[in-house]
Amino acid sequence: MNKTSTRYLRNMSGYGPTPPAARWPSGAKIAVQFVINYEEGGENCILHGDAASEAFLSEIVGAAQWPGQRHWNMESIYEYGARAGFWRLHRLFTSMGIPATVYGVASALARSPEQVAAMQEADWEIASHGLKWIEYKDADPENEKADMLEAIRLHEEVTGAKPLGWYTGRCSDNTVTLASEIGIFDYISDIYDDDLPYWIEAGERDQLLIPYTLDCNDMRFATAQGFNSGDQYFAYLKDTFDCLYEEGEAGTPKMMNIGLHCRLVGRPGRVMALKRFMEYAQSKGDVWFARRIDIARHWQEAHPPVRFERPSQMDETRFVSLYGGIFEHSPWIAERAFALELGPSHDTAVGLHSALCRAFRASSKEEKLSVLKAHPDLAGKLAAAKQLTADSTSEQASAGLDVLSDEERAQFMAMNKTYMDKHGFPFIIAVRDHDKASILEAFTQRIENDSDTEFATACKQVERIAFYRVSDSLTGGAR
Repeated sequence: MNKTSTRYLRNMSGYGPTPPAARWPSGAKIAVQFVINYEEGGENCILHGDAASEAFLSEIVGAAQWPGQRHWNMESIYEYGARAGFWRLHRLFTSMGIPATVYGVASALARSPEQVAAMQEADWEIASHGLKWIEYKDADPENEKADMLEAIRLHEEVTGAKPLGWYTGRCSDNTVTLASEIGIFDYISDIYDDDLPYWIEAGERDQLLIPYTLDCNDMRFATAQGFNSGDQYFAYLKDTFDCLYEEGEAGTPKMMNIGLHCRLVGRPGRVMALKRFMEYAQSKGDVWFARRIDIARHWQEAHPPVRFERPSQMDETRFVSLYGGIFEHSPWIAERAFALELGPSHDTAVGLHSALCRAFRASSKEEKLSVLKAHPDLAGKLAAAKQLTADSTSEQASAGLDVLSDEERAQFMAMNKTYMDKHGFPFIIAVRDHDKASILEAFTQRIENDSDTEFATACKQVERIAFYRVSDSLTGGAR
């Protein structure tokens, strides 16, 4: 049997309700990370061989590309970032002793040797922001990869070293895969989906992703529903910091990303808000100001990748062999669950249990009844003959049902018969939620229920038993 094509590629689960303790250095409650995007000289411009001028992230309201023409005003605004904004940010960061990561567009770096020298003297990390700051959403994968390789070549030529981090920005749905395949990056950041780094499996390679930000980003000075004053910008950064710092105090430290652009926050009317925020963050204790490469290296050491067999990646034969017994003697439930739209969210105990329960709940009443009848009596004849499944044997033993006195065994036998005669299926209860006394109490109470009530109750208990079994069956990194 072949793996079904009904698979959902997006991961809507992530770390779930219990993210890992980041264990930032020195017990920091938050990691604060500033990115300075250096794009000036790498933007769309016919001087760069592009078909039209730039139209994104500038002071020009409603800017549009000018096909085949230089846009003098747009070019001049970008030049401000290189000529003045960069140096203002450089003075601010170096004077405050706060490190930064640069997302450097390779062609922009090549046109700015003085700025590159200043970055390196300040010991800033220079990650790659691609070859040119252009849109890749419609790019052919081969062409996009060729641009990546050329960006790496040029980056090394300009800086003296290959980049250890990658961020395209205006990316395609192939970008993360292509960058992973290149195989040299300690991290990739073309994602915005978490407050912590995480690993993905890219073929044989475990690739670390460090999420970036579009909300704590000065680009919102140049977009709709953005910041129109430094006070708004400061308030948003402060609120974000305070929320994450509070979570760190509660034991789940996170990472705060702050994205900057030389031509935007480098303007005098905005940079003072950034300075106020930096001073505020420095005034708090237990804050780790880090470059992205520092975060990557910490995560690699403190949280190395863990591979495990993922249900959503199994073929049907393997899936049914592992999970066909979750619902007692009813492999058809696993077969139907396998045909659902499974994805990364089903590689956890909660997710896999949900898929199996959906198959059970969608079945007919007769099929559900067959599942109920497949369950053994509690402390019944099958147990005495040691003919229970391994799961049932373990479960009944957990409540002490394997060490009954003769009197207790006779009591269970009598109640089993009374219940079966009345309702037409065995008494089912998730024994891991009980001890022997509470099982007997529930048994006594439920015998008196009408059969419709008991049918619904028994189905819920079957699902509860299934959850415990699923939790036992998943290993490695699964929750």
